[in-house]
Amino acid sequence: MELANTVAVVTGAGSGIGEAIARRISKESPRGLVLADINSAGIERLANEIGATPVVVDVSSEADNKRLIDTATQLFGPIDLFCANAGIGFLGDEQSESSEWERMWQINTMSHVYAARHLIPGWLSRREGYFLSTASAAGLLTNLKAAQYSVTKHAAVAFSEWLAVTYGDRGIKVSCLCPMGVDTPLLDVDADFRKLLEPDAIPAQAVAEAVVQGIRAEEFLILPHPEVRRYIQNKANDYDRWIGGMQKLRRSVFPD
Repeated sequence: MELANTVAVVTGAGSGIGEAIARRISKESPRGLVLADINSAGIERLANEIGATPVVVDVSSEADNKRLIDTATQLFGPIDLFCANAGIGFLGDEQSESSEWERMWQINTMSHVYAARHLIPGWLSRREGYFLSTASAAGLLTNLKAAQYSVTKHAAVAFSEWLAVTYGDRGIKVSCLCPMGVDTPLLDVDADFRKLLEPDAIPAQAVAEAVVQGIRAEEFLILPHPEVRRYIQNKANDYDRWIGGMQKLRRSVFPD
């Protein structure tokens, strides 16, 4: 898929990967580019810089997702590319409050479901449309210190797979973005996040470039860190050995 003269929507565009994706898409001469985020100052600043349209959205709300899609369609016509990028991350485990699990579930997973729910019928009628899901390498592997993040990102990958299997031969394309460490505000959530992810962290601009190239090639898995492909192959080849290796890594990085 080429992005010139398309209508694109990017959620979580106020900072980090979302901002980088929006900036990169803007260089492809889209017909319309809509930036969504709960951070109004971030998207208004960026929109002014790149000539895009900001819409303040809480992606955990189905009504807000529908409003975003309706607004973009009214302004520019049918959406060609929807980047479900908004997400949050924080440390946690099975002892974390249920409200924390629910918050991350709504933002990291259900926001993708809400968007697809209101996009797919129109895309099926047109027999075209592109859904980009920002998940994480944690959704293919795991994150040693963040249970909720790992679980919800696994679910985001699974939903992307399901969309691709169900609609991929009916004109709807799906890509799932799964980076490891990226130099974004997420690294500052906790010192343990930075300790774990910073050694392999790459600039958000490199992730955005991988996104554009992956969409151009219509690849399902977009892996800005190529080594992730080897890691998931190792996991599939010998699950028990992979778990043992991850336990060893956990002990070395975060001694009990």
